[in-house]
Amino acid sequence: MSDQPVIIPRSDHPISRKWISQNAIRVLYRLKESGHLAYLVGGGVRDLLLGREPKDFDIATDAKPNEIKKIFRNCRLIGRRFRLAHVHFHDEIIEVATFRSNITDEPELEAPLDPSAGSITAPGPAIATEPAITAPVPGSAAPERPRPPRMLKTDEGMILRDNVFGTPEQDAIRRDFTVNALFYGIADYSVIDYVGGMEDLRKGLIRIIGDPVVRFTEDPVRMVRAVRFAAVLGFEIEAKTYEALLEHKDKIALASPARMYEEVQKLFLLGEGEKTFQMLRHTGMFGVLFPHINAWIDTEEEGFPHVWVGKALEWVDTCVQSGRKVQPYILFCLMFGQYIEMKAAKLRSGGMAPLEALDTAVSEFLTEIVSRVQVPRKVALAIREILWNQGRFEKTQGKAPLYFLRRPGFADAFEYLRFTSELTGERLDLRAWWKEFIKAHPVTPGEAAQAQEKKTAAQARRPEGQKRRRRPRRRGPKPGAPKT
Repeated sequence: MSDQPVIIPRSDHPISRKWISQNAIRVLYRLKESGHLAYLVGGGVRDLLLGREPKDFDIATDAKPNEIKKIFRNCRLIGRRFRLAHVHFHDEIIEVATFRSNITDEPELEAPLDPSAGSITAPGPAIATEPAITAPVPGSAAPERPRPPRMLKTDEGMILRDNVFGTPEQDAIRRDFTVNALFYGIADYSVIDYVGGMEDLRKGLIRIIGDPVVRFTEDPVRMVRAVRFAAVLGFEIEAKTYEALLEHKDKIALASPARMYEEVQKLFLLGEGEKTFQMLRHTGMFGVLFPHINAWIDTEEEGFPHVWVGKALEWVDTCVQSGRKVQPYILFCLMFGQYIEMKAAKLRSGGMAPLEALDTAVSEFLTEIVSRVQVPRKVALAIREILWNQGRFEKTQGKAPLYFLRRPGFADAFEYLRFTSELTGERLDLRAWWKEFIKAHPVTPGEAAQAQEKKTAAQARRPEGQKRRRRPRRRGPKPGAPKT
């Protein structure tokens, strides 16, 4: 890295404004007209330079969050770790961040880790960052509550809060990888490179900015992101970055489980999930994220290795690459369905009722992964419903098939049937029967929407954790009973 940035003029790079979201262009010019410096930054610039369609367009500026909010009436401020501005348009949200720095003139504060929870805890009394608030003396002004620190780290060096504003150069240096630290300016349409990102882009390298050990310690999720970028872009991970990743991969367990749930979706829903999975397995990171699943994959079933997860991700990749959207609960059900079903089968063999066995198996699965990846309750319920509905496919007589076809969860359950029958070679005739039945009884969009509305309304009326009450079964008169 040099002290002065490398400026790549418009004639020497392929980015054209017509490839950039018009909403992002509006935000950039509005900030410029308000007297602020603003750049298109991050993955959007990287993808434009590679000829890829960006997933989103992020902007960095010298305007503070509250200043951004005053400029844009359609702006919402979000975030606790660091404040971000979301500028809302009809069909898009443009994320705007103030230039950040990893240098602060405040005394560095540390927060401890709770090893039993495997996640970050708030600062405790031992490191009190704010003095105790006492009752004011009569006639005196109330004590002013101190502002929380802008930079907060754990004892290990992990960043918990990062709200230090800085310059464009400082902002580029604090980003994760060199290829993600390129800026595009609308003043002269040039690309600004402070960290050698253009060279790594040409070489196809994922290189962390700065000392890999320090940067991975500050934010362990960067290790997961390194694998994702390498898989999706077809790049290699730079040698020192890769060595540090292998050495410190266990620190991923310290990341927020809620944040890791979001990262797992990015890992497996961008069209290169199977390749990403193999890289995670090769580096040992999959075992950190899903230790029980990883141990199960390493075992054999009747002399054959478990290939279910990889095959599921190949299926998901095909869907994503063809333009189909795969919901998170479909992803998790396809990836881990066999594991859950094997748990349920074992419980049934011990005498447990089928529905109870499935409920218990799903609960055990969630308990195993919750300390690393926190799956929302609604996703868990959807997984349970998909697996439970597999038995309904066997009922092909009478009114049962038509009733099942009209249920809102049918499409998800049938997707799982299609995948499992193709992978195992079982229930192929059943799948073919249902395929013909679906053709003969098409569900109109209005019927599907109405069924989904009824289900959503019923769930909203039901208190958290309360099961649906079943209507008592009508019983006829006992044999021999007198008629009334």
